[in-house]
Amino acid sequence: MPNNIITVQHLKNYFGDTCVHEDVNFSVNSGEIIAIIGGSGCGKTTLLRSILRLMMPTAGSVSVFGTQVLTANAQDFLAVQKRWGMMFQGGALFSSLTVLENVMYVLNEYSSLSYRSQKAVAKLKILMSGLDLNAANKYPSELSGGMRKRAALARAIALDPELIFLDEPTAGLDPKSAGDLDDLILSMRKNLGLTFVMVTHDLDTLWYVPDRVIFLGEGKVLADEPMARLHKNTHPMIQSYFSGHRAKEVHHAE
Repeated sequence: MPNNIITVQHLKNYFGDTCVHEDVNFSVNSGEIIAIIGGSGCGKTTLLRSILRLMMPTAGSVSVFGTQVLTANAQDFLAVQKRWGMMFQGGALFSSLTVLENVMYVLNEYSSLSYRSQKAVAKLKILMSGLDLNAANKYPSELSGGMRKRAALARAIALDPELIFLDEPTAGLDPKSAGDLDDLILSMRKNLGLTFVMVTHDLDTLWYVPDRVIFLGEGKVLADEPMARLHKNTHPMIQSYFSGHRAKEVHHAE
C-alpha cells in the first residue's frame, strides 16, 4: 500500500482578483520522484512555496508526514521542516560563506552537534553531492553553475532529510552538467531512499528522472501520470506545451 508523505487537497491561491490555483489536489508517495510542470504563470513555484509554508494559500490543506503544515504550531512545524530539504533555483547560498560554512550553517542552526562533528558531517554531504573537497573552502562566486547547484544540494541534505524539494535544478546548466545532476538525483533516491519533488521545464530531465509528472493548468492538476503517457495526453493545453520544436526534438531522441 502506498505510503503517502505529501497530500495536497483543494488548494487555492489568489493574488487579489487573480486566481493561480482554484482546486489543486495530488499526493506523493515515499520514494517517488515527482515533477511539477505547466505553462508560464500556472503557479509551479507558488505551489512549492505553499507546501513549504513560505506563503499561506488562500484555502486548502497540505499534509506532510501526517502533519497539517498550514495549521501546525511552531514546534510541530519545525519537526516536519527538519525532515525536508530545499534546493532553490539560484542556489540561495550565502555569498559571504564558503561552501563548507554554508552546509555547516544548517547544522549549527538545527542540530546539537559539536563544531568538529558539524564540520565532518558537512564534508560528507559535500562529497555526497558530487563535489570534490577542494570546493569546500571556495565561495559561491568562485564556483561554476553546476558546482553551485551541487553545493546547494549538499546544504539541502545536511540534516539527513527524507524529502527534497528542487526548484528548476538544471536551469542554466550545460547539457553535460544537467545530465550529471539528473544522475545524482536518481542515485540519491536509490542509495538514500529519498523522495524528490521538483519543478522543472527541462524536457531531458522529464523523460529521464521522474516517476510521475503533474501538469498544472486552469488552476488545477490537468494530468498526473508518467511522461510516456503525458506527452500523448489529448488535453489542448498539454498538447500545446509539448508541440514546440524543442519538445519534438527530445521526443524524437527517445
